[in-house]
Amino acid sequence: QVQLVESGGGLVQSGGSLRLSCSASGFSFSIYAITWYRQAPGKQRELVAAITNGGSTNYVDFVKGRFTISRDNAKNTAYLQMNSLKPEDTAVYYCYAALMKNRYWGQGTQVTVSS
Repeated sequence: QVQLVESGGGLVQSGGSLRLSCSASGFSFSIYAITWYRQAPGKQRELVAAITNGGSTNYVDFVKGRFTISRDNAKNTAYLQMNSLKPEDTAVYYCYAALMKNRYWGQGTQVTVSS
């Protein structure tokens, strides 16, 4: 059974940090690209950061310099280290794994940043 499970969300003050984890099972995690998305209330889901199976990373402009995506294939886990958090980072954060036609979503983890 394929599973992607996010964890690490919570409530943090502006300027604080959180590290999100995305734990995978039921598929060959190491060969999949992993993307973190987020969705704020009333807004569309948006891409935050991505990492290829080779470890190359990409970030959207509004998180560059603050967020870091990484992966540990031995642990079948991807991470999103979020520093200097702002209230506008408040959203549900989702993990997404993709390889050609195989695509999987996690259930999301809530991140709330208070001002």
